[in-house]
Amino acid sequence: MISDVMVTRAITERFFEKLSEATELDAAIVGAGPAGLVAGGYLARAGKKVALFESKLSTGGGIWGGGMMFNEIVVQDEALEVLDDFGIRHRPYRDGFHTADSVHTAAALAYGATREGLLVFNGCRVEDVMFNDGRVAGVVVLWSAVDIAGLHVDPLSFSARIVLDATGHDADVTRVTVRKEGVTLRTETGDVMGERSMCADSGERAVVEHTGEVYPGLYVAGMAAGAVHGAPRMGPIFGGMFLSGRKVAQLILRDLDGEAPLPAGGELEPATEETAR
Repeated sequence: MISDVMVTRAITERFFEKLSEATELDAAIVGAGPAGLVAGGYLARAGKKVALFESKLSTGGGIWGGGMMFNEIVVQDEALEVLDDFGIRHRPYRDGFHTADSVHTAAALAYGATREGLLVFNGCRVEDVMFNDGRVAGVVVLWSAVDIAGLHVDPLSFSARIVLDATGHDADVTRVTVRKEGVTLRTETGDVMGERSMCADSGERAVVEHTGEVYPGLYVAGMAAGAVHGAPRMGPIFGGMFLSGRKVAQLILRDLDGEAPLPAGGELEPATEETAR
């Protein structure tokens, strides 16, 4: 016989076990798009305590719809090693490019990252950062439903040695840090420069090149890296997102441990000054 109370107790007890585990982290990732999931999977595989906070119920970011809801994505040769690490099926197309089913890709990323031990909290919006001694030191989290309803409810805080902004085009975490603390970022202008119009070639290269730390304790990856540094958008080609996620995991591990245990190969060629600006 099914006990309704038993079901409730099972859910609440196990959820709060996860929540308590996540209050002190090596890395807090904000945004469950491809860069965030890839980074989280590699960090968890390396034995780090890492949690990912996603404002939507679903993970995968912009992958699900492919291009204009044609559910296929394009990936370059250089990123295939990352796809293989996460068990993502792909097929060659032409001239060093490959395609993958976007639904399969999103599902495989979520499975692969959580299989490694990444904790994912969906329906959670990061509305602020913890800021101590001139360093980003954690995230401030509220249920997305509370925010949508416009209720005045205080959030909860999760400390982290590193915070990764993988929130995509909006670069929400970096923007709130600049707005509230008035910090100067490691960008050409010292501020969030904003995403530029479409150019897949320069955008893909620039997003990998600009992946990294923009303020002590705060890293950017994926489209957030592009938006912070003023790179062009690139549409439904995702090699740069996968490589950005792997690169930022490598940089974070180096920051945490003083070494870089992930493979360094497979990076896209750097953008030229003309294409990156």
